[in-house]
Amino acid sequence: MRRSKWVCGFVTAALAVLAAAAVAQTRRAHPVRTAARSEPSAQQIAAAKTYGVRTAPVTIEEFSDFECPACRELYMGTLRPLIDEYVAQGKVYLVHHDFPLPVHQYARSAALYANAAAAIGRFEPVERALFTRQPEWSASGRVRDVVAGALTAAEMKRVDALVKDPVVAAAVDHDVELGRQAGVQRTPTMFISFRGQRTPVVGVVSYDVLRRFLNSLLASR
Repeated sequence: MRRSKWVCGFVTAALAVLAAAAVAQTRRAHPVRTAARSEPSAQQIAAAKTYGVRTAPVTIEEFSDFECPACRELYMGTLRPLIDEYVAQGKVYLVHHDFPLPVHQYARSAALYANAAAAIGRFEPVERALFTRQPEWSASGRVRDVVAGALTAAEMKRVDALVKDPVVAAAVDHDVELGRQAGVQRTPTMFISFRGQRTPVVGVVSYDVLRRFLNSLLASR
């Protein structure tokens, strides 16, 4: 009886040693990793500068300069009601591309702040603030103040940490390159895609004119 207990105890101890060795080997083969700091990619930033669903029948790509008065006019008078009506109803997928022009002193700074805001999912309020208060910051250069007014203190802290990130600059540069490849020479320029056809629209177009054009496309489905 004692021998049986001794054998049982020995086997149990041996199994425990083997199990411990197996765990140690597993840890050596698969070391525990600490969570990496999450950083936005240029693709994620681009996706955050869109409105609506990708499956919408019409896609509008807009190449814009935040310091451009004509871009402000298009945004305020045409794109805002477009978002509220056609985008909200799933009829249009709107894509914002940054195309800061060298002639505008603060345009790139504004684009960088807007893309940093996009990286934290707050592009829309920053876009709205930059265009609404364009006369103010385009004269003073106080882009950050306008952006800060559209965000919470915590959000602004994150934007400040991202605005000089090379990924944010790369996102702006990628948009500019897309515009150059598409032949964009002035802002605003839109490309309206429907059933494989891409129609360029250069300059400011009124909401009434754009609405009639969209309705004609959608009626032909």
